[in-house]
Amino acid sequence: MTRCVLVVDDEPDIRAVARLSLERVGGLRVIEASSGMEALDIVAASQPDAVLLDVMMPRVDGLTTYALLQADPRTRDIPVLLLTARADAAERERWLAEGVRGVLAKPFDPMELPRLVSESLGWEP
Repeated sequence: MTRCVLVVDDEPDIRAVARLSLERVGGLRVIEASSGMEALDIVAASQPDAVLLDVMMPRVDGLTTYALLQADPRTRDIPVLLLTARADAAERERWLAEGVRGVLAKPFDPMELPRLVSESLGWEP
């Protein structure tokens, strides 16, 4: 069965590039959300295998979305990877200590994104 990743980013171009990369290069199924609130609804209904979550979004940011996913028994076991343009080493370490499965840098190389996602989640390529 093909694994499914929810890509959450308020920028449509980032979602489109991530989708193409994960689907065509990585062979994954991708669903999208443009906000943290939309992501919460989709995760609860669709139960994706993982969530690729932008940190900086308006209204409900990625870290708040992550905390809400962790607080919900239906979604707390779904692994989350953070996608960020701004994070120092201390922030990355703190997020990993809080249970995030990986922190990926923006901008990302579309040819490398599937490998980075798979490695962070321990999935076979």
